[in-house]
Amino acid sequence: MGDLINLNRFKKRTTREESARQADVNRARFGRTKSERISQEQRTARANTMLDQHKIDSESAS
Repeated sequence: MGDLINLNRFKKRTTREESARQADVNRARFGRTKSERISQEQRTARANTMLDQHKIDSESAS
């Protein structure tokens, strides 16, 4: 006689493994580390500041 398998436990394990695989895919697609997010925010803020410094006011241009 073969080994007995608890089907509920088997279903739960396969569901958990599928969820873990999907989480890995999502992390690769959407995930960034905290340091990457902060670095990007700083670069964006600096670029916006540089743009604002180079704007020409309409009053001084006339």
